[in-house]
Amino acid sequence: MEDKTIATPFQKKTFKPNPGFVRRNNNSNQIQNNKGKDEENRINGEIISTKVRLVGDNIENPGIYAIADAIKLARQMNLDLIEISPMAQPPVCRIEDYQKFLYQRKKKEKEQKAKASKIVVKEVRFGPNTDEHDYQFKLKHAKSFLEEGSKVKAYVFFKGRSILFTQQGEILLLRFASDLEEYGKIEQMPKLEGKRMTIFVNPKLQKKNQ
Repeated sequence: MEDKTIATPFQKKTFKPNPGFVRRNNNSNQIQNNKGKDEENRINGEIISTKVRLVGDNIENPGIYAIADAIKLARQMNLDLIEISPMAQPPVCRIEDYQKFLYQRKKKEKEQKAKASKIVVKEVRFGPNTDEHDYQFKLKHAKSFLEEGSKVKAYVFFKGRSILFTQQGEILLLRFASDLEEYGKIEQMPKLEGKRMTIFVNPKLQKKNQ
């Protein structure tokens, strides 16, 4: 039986790279697949804008440059033109060693992550019948703790028969949270656990000397 299958010509598909695929190695023309990594900065010939704003201490005349002139200047300095603010008009660039730039950025991100994960908790203890002088003394310390970025754990300890005065302790802690409103935000309402009634106050992360 004769085979009547009609052969169709081969159609070459247009190549469409995945997002994040393009990153040229600074020392070669190889393309590296960066899928899954954080978006990196464009450098040198990868920068698509016709004009850029150069900034940095190593630029004698900061300002707007044609992209060709900016790349030429970077080559004269044996460094890279790095786009650091692509959404600006025109994009903002720096001239420095790209590998050093990546190292410094990763180092900074690591330090910020370590700082964010390290939460310091400072405790402030009250009795149900704390007098005004003692209250103000501890309030002052709590303000300084919050200003330095620490979380404050304040609690009233009920010893012996003083457990009968839980309502008084709750009022004290609510006043304490109210007096710290400018410096921190209450994490939870007063909660009684055993012989302790506790609240936590988180810092508002205000910068000093503002």
